[in-house]
Amino acid sequence: MWVYVWGFLYSNYLRFWLKWILRLVTGKCELQRLFDGSKAGAQRTLSIEHSLESSKNKVLRNAVHVEEAEVEKCVRDVMKEKKIKQQDTGFKTNLHISLLQISGYKKLYLNVENMRKVPYDSDNEEHEEQLIELWNLLMPHESLKARITKQWCDIGFQGDDPKTDFRGMGLLGYFSKHYTDEARQILSRSNHPKLGYSYAIVGINLTEMAYSLLKNGALKSHLYNMVSGLPQMEHFHQFYCYLVYEFDKFWFEEEPESIMHFNQYREKFHEKIKGLLLDCDVILTLQNTKKP
Repeated sequence: MWVYVWGFLYSNYLRFWLKWILRLVTGKCELQRLFDGSKAGAQRTLSIEHSLESSKNKVLRNAVHVEEAEVEKCVRDVMKEKKIKQQDTGFKTNLHISLLQISGYKKLYLNVENMRKVPYDSDNEEHEEQLIELWNLLMPHESLKARITKQWCDIGFQGDDPKTDFRGMGLLGYFSKHYTDEARQILSRSNHPKLGYSYAIVGINLTEMAYSLLKNGALKSHLYNMVSGLPQMEHFHQFYCYLVYEFDKFWFEEEPESIMHFNQYREKFHEKIKGLLLDCDVILTLQNTKKP
């Protein structure tokens, strides 16, 4: 109750007067103080994003919704609104970077969401080519006997036609194509007689995990630290690859009694990743990991 009351009073009354007093004392607006007091990356951009969203000024509030092409004009408008000299190149550059990161994150989410909505189509030549490429990358010494075959179970699909399991397979293909040695190593480990799991099905689950973390904003710190500008689909793919690699290590460290407990350990792993993402300095990349 008191937390809600305090939050209401601060947001609607105290914050305004506190900002006003600090501007009188320092001669700088809140945005200028944030740039001076925080280092580049997530710490700075998250603070700027919160400040803009909380502003009572329409120009500042709208700044978090601009698209890439509008960022430069938006920076000029914000500086004019806050009476900051256009010659202040440091402020201009820093705000430009932060707005690119903010707009880029929103655009990346929309792109991933659109990709997620596209169902696998066995009549789509590109989809079929990606699927066959996945097999060839993971099983280079064994040819598929047919398009529909029990061989697909060897890389962790549930049946003889992967289209029934297909969700976000482009991400699995990315891991196999760009981290081929690691992908084959993890596929081999997934066939462990006691601790084995379905490689493809787990990959699909981790795709959904990566998507949910992007959707709820949890990936902001990671992406704002990783990319000084517009986050791209490639960066989302790389985070997915990190999840696949780290989940494999996590699974073998935990030593579950059986695959029947997968959901329990998936949630435990999910909580672990969410905890890591709370760190404003976090960067989660496959390059920072050791081979399992």
